[in-house]
Amino acid sequence: MIHHHLPIHKTGSQLLSLAARIYEQLPRGYKRTIGDKLVAHCSEMLDLMALANATGQEQRAAHIRSILTHTRAATVWLRVAFDLRKVSPKLWAESVQMLESIGKQANGWLTNTRNKAPAA
Repeated sequence: MIHHHLPIHKTGSQLLSLAARIYEQLPRGYKRTIGDKLVAHCSEMLDLMALANATGQEQRAAHIRSILTHTRAATVWLRVAFDLRKVSPKLWAESVQMLESIGKQANGWLTNTRNKAPAA
């Protein structure tokens, strides 16, 4: 399946769009410290989703684990922005839902990848 047709990729694209909206709304002093990191983590997740879809099982599992790492990091930066009151509760809630969805889908994909491992 082409990666941009995957549900996880669609959610990731929506998250990147939301991260870009958050970036635009951040005050200048927070764009470099929080905004850049948030957008970078979301962008990296999309790249890893495409790579995971295009690779074999061992590499795929590594890419999926990296997606989960970036998901956790994006959550941390969003939380920092929210705690500083630089992200609205509405955007925070939307982003958390998307990140949870990506995490669940990635964990399911990882489990499926492990279950398809060739027998020794």
